[in-house]
Amino acid sequence: MAAQVDHAALFAATPSPYLVLGPDLVIVDVNRAYLEATGRTRDDLLGQYIFVAFPDNPDDPDADGVRNLKASLHRVLAMRRPDTMALQKYDIPVRGRPGVFEERWWSPVNTPVLGADGRVAWIIHRVEDVTAFVREHQAAHPASVLVGERLEAAQSLEAELYARARELQRLNEELRQAHTREREVAVALQEAMLHVPDLAHHLQDIAVRYLPATGSLNVCGDWYDVVDIPPDRLALAVGDVIGHGLEAAAVMGMLRSALSAAIRALERPAQALEVLGLYARSIEGALGTTAIKVIVDLRSHLISYSSAGHPPPVLAHPDGTFELLDQATDPPLGARPQHVLRPQASVQYRPGDTLVMYTDGLIERRDEDIDTGLNRLTSVISRYSTIGAEQLADTLLAHLGVTGGGRDDIALIVVRL
Repeated sequence: MAAQVDHAALFAATPSPYLVLGPDLVIVDVNRAYLEATGRTRDDLLGQYIFVAFPDNPDDPDADGVRNLKASLHRVLAMRRPDTMALQKYDIPVRGRPGVFEERWWSPVNTPVLGADGRVAWIIHRVEDVTAFVREHQAAHPASVLVGERLEAAQSLEAELYARARELQRLNEELRQAHTREREVAVALQEAMLHVPDLAHHLQDIAVRYLPATGSLNVCGDWYDVVDIPPDRLALAVGDVIGHGLEAAAVMGMLRSALSAAIRALERPAQALEVLGLYARSIEGALGTTAIKVIVDLRSHLISYSSAGHPPPVLAHPDGTFELLDQATDPPLGARPQHVLRPQASVQYRPGDTLVMYTDGLIERRDEDIDTGLNRLTSVISRYSTIGAEQLADTLLAHLGVTGGGRDDIALIVVRL
């Protein structure tokens, strides 16, 4: 039986100084070690914007503690990852002596705590005070006992360490900025590729969702596609390229575009997937991709579909019953050494039915059979089968615990027919 741990007591007792900040960078909690390290009381700090409580030393023209810490905290808010800072010289005001600052040296780490919605709810700001080490080194090597090169080396040691730490921090910041630019370009390109056309003339209620795996670049190998085929057909697709990141996203873009073009030229989903399978053989990283293509005929109320190793869509009825579209499933792209015709199946739908298409990141969980995840999905769909597509999409993500992303990429289409 697991022990009941008093986490508040642990936080209070740990010897490392800790602050807890809200996403607005206002101090919401502090432990005893931090109060002792800074000579403050809880009343001094709680409710204070951190840079009001600890401003830069106005008498130090090279002071950059506020700038460096602010940049780190904003990286944590944006990337939702811990950020370890280089050694910082960050003087702090002396309590009770306005305008007087004390020289201090710190080694900080900022760690996000995510809320249920996947956003940063708090930031844990942990610091190690290394001021005593610097002062002890200075005291152990007074200038009166050092001559020549020893004197020069001792006097420059702290300056050299600090200069190297600042240079490392500058280089890390340049790498982060380059990484951010690369990510912004990749996200912009992928958002452009995943654009959904205006379907107002069809009066269809359609919602799409795209959630890269947590910890990724915000780009992934999963995709969705919604194609308007006038006058009265919709072509829908979801797919999943093996892997994550920019390489998977590049393969995804090529396969998605090829399938989107194929379905405009060919009437049958199975034919479009056959073309995609042949094309995938010429693209490095494309083999093993799963995908499903669906054609919805809005006039005859007929759904035609073909699957390349992909989890089955769910067709839900307003009374809570549902059907799995699993009668035309073939292996993933490139899995067979020889080309063979892919299967295709059809099913009638009734106005008011809801079609849900998704990638496996929505339902798969570590150490759990995929049927368990599929049963969980269909249970939620059955329970909420009458709500609108946008609301159902959000409900599915919330009930399956992936509102802020999961271990795997997720693409989702919900259509009220």
